[in-house]
Amino acid sequence: MKTLFEEFIPDDGSSFRLMGDSRLSDVFYWHFHPEFELLYIEADRGTRHVGEHLSQFVGSELVFIGSNIPHLNFDYGIKTVYQQLVLHIQSNFLGSVIATTPELVGINALFERSSYGIGFGNQIKQRIGGRILRLSGLKGFELFQEVLFILRILAETDDYELLHPTPFKNQYNQKERERLKKLYRFIDEQYHRKIEIEEVAALSNLTKAGFCRYFKKITRKTFTEFLNRYRINQAQRLLLLDKNVTEVCFECGFGSLSYFNRIFKKITGENPLAFKKRHTTG
Repeated sequence: MKTLFEEFIPDDGSSFRLMGDSRLSDVFYWHFHPEFELLYIEADRGTRHVGEHLSQFVGSELVFIGSNIPHLNFDYGIKTVYQQLVLHIQSNFLGSVIATTPELVGINALFERSSYGIGFGNQIKQRIGGRILRLSGLKGFELFQEVLFILRILAETDDYELLHPTPFKNQYNQKERERLKKLYRFIDEQYHRKIEIEEVAALSNLTKAGFCRYFKKITRKTFTEFLNRYRINQAQRLLLLDKNVTEVCFECGFGSLSYFNRIFKKITGENPLAFKKRHTTG
């Protein structure tokens, strides 16, 4: 299973990043990031996969995920209509103030509990689920105030469960996380062109053979397999924006349409045109 490091780019002038309905329920996105994540989703049913915790949810789900805990996108595999809001909070949110201000003691404890992964119950979901979805309409200080209010409610409730018996430890140490971060940033910036293994090996300060061994050990995939999966994920996103198949093929770094079609079907189980029609018609 590949684990992507997700680069955090906050919204302009904000400590947060808000993401609504991504329409990427066909994309298996197993990833981690240093930022805290608050997620609320309303759907018929779906999968909650956070760290080593795996379960199903029905109707809705509300979770608070700590820094660097790998997790799957909660809309993965959902075929029916759904709503969701993902809030990313900078890892240094409020800095040292959060631990020294009496009014923030509960919120600080909530952030500490998030290292276990926290799932909230129906009572709290019914109370604040709608408010979380409405965050997408707020900016600036109004958003800051509302996030603090929501965090206070979550800090005070007993309607929750910890998803792990002990704080979850990311399998990657700090040095590996920094190396992966550099690699993923490079891939994100350069995937549209041909990338030689010698380039990424040099970026990692490894020989070509050493890089190939390292990358396979870390991701359980060859670099080419990993790059192709990343490109297909990007291709799915562009197809959902109604770009044509040929345009997407070359924009995502594939040298020929036939190779693009073959890799797309191998990874997703259908060809690009069928994927596009299934999501953009009706």
